[in-house]
Amino acid sequence: MGDVDAAMQTLWRGADEIIREDELRERLASGRPLRIKAGFDPTAPDLHLGHTVLINKLRQFQELGHQVVFLIGDFTGRIGDPSGRSATRQPLTGDDVARNAQTYREQIFRILDPDRTEVVFNSSWMGGMSATDMIELSARYTVARMLERDDFHKRYQANQSIAIHEFMYPLIQGYDSVALRADVELGGTDQKFNLLVGRDLQREYGQAPQVLITTPVLEGLDGVQKMSKSLGNFIGIREPADEMFGKLMSISDTLMWRYFELLSFRGLEEIEQLRRAVDDGVNPRDIKAQLAEELVARFHDASAATAAHEAFVARFRQGAMPAQMPEHTVDAEGGGCPLATTLRDVGLVPSTSEALRMLGQRAVRVDGERIESRDATLEPGAEYVVQVGKRRFARVRVRKM
Repeated sequence: MGDVDAAMQTLWRGADEIIREDELRERLASGRPLRIKAGFDPTAPDLHLGHTVLINKLRQFQELGHQVVFLIGDFTGRIGDPSGRSATRQPLTGDDVARNAQTYREQIFRILDPDRTEVVFNSSWMGGMSATDMIELSARYTVARMLERDDFHKRYQANQSIAIHEFMYPLIQGYDSVALRADVELGGTDQKFNLLVGRDLQREYGQAPQVLITTPVLEGLDGVQKMSKSLGNFIGIREPADEMFGKLMSISDTLMWRYFELLSFRGLEEIEQLRRAVDDGVNPRDIKAQLAEELVARFHDASAATAAHEAFVARFRQGAMPAQMPEHTVDAEGGGCPLATTLRDVGLVPSTSEALRMLGQRAVRVDGERIESRDATLEPGAEYVVQVGKRRFARVRVRKM
């Protein structure tokens, strides 16, 4: 029982909810390797740190001796997950799904053990279903149950359209658990309804219902909204080491502890020691650098992490960049944001004409690099440290509209 208690303590770290904990304890106590399922629709070519909260949980199960089933939703990806949507999502093309799915395969083994990972595609069973099979599957769930789902309920009450194929998404995700005979399924808190459908369908098909573990949604660089490529507040796991390090150093001192809890492989006791060190006067910037080095080393290597740290020091600290500076988010419509108007909008200069004058005097730097072009732009989906003169600094995030 001691081993089960230790395993549960590990699995609760970074988890939001376990349904049901008693069932998970019983399965862990059985001593057999469990099948741990997590599904990812290949809706974008790159995974970001928000995705790795759940992938880290998969790794924990592997370290406890269990088998991970990494499901790439190439079939469900053609539908589009309606979770949290206020309108019907545009389906992806087959080429988009195939291209993105291949990049997922290449990225997950930066965290997971290939020997304990089974990569599957749900098109392998859904693609062969006949119309009769789909009708039979549909008969096992009701419209009333679907409308209990919060986003569907809100759209129905607001008289907004809900396409029939959107009802199929949670049904198919649930059937995936039947096809894989999953013991445990992991998903974000926004996936709870879909995960519960899997439990219901497994009962319908005579299987023991899977245990559900939900993980929190990781806030992006802005510290407010869910990390998302479309919002430009993300850190991609394939980004260059210098860029990844710099983005991690840009998060707030408060958000840093959230990232430690959900992304770091350090023990909770060690993280608490770091927190106490900050309380005792250690500069949080130095603790943040330890987190940045750990994550860069995970997705690159230790030498790349060290080099990124050294480059950061040379680029910013030796240039007298302040430890704290105003932070702003600006929206890019179409292409990038014109630098001159951005300097005005974030309050570094009083007017666009003054911004152009400062550019002409070579008094503007972006990420430590002197900018002279009056037509310079800041690209969407990135963050910059912008400096005017010797003492005016701002951290600017450019969000893609």
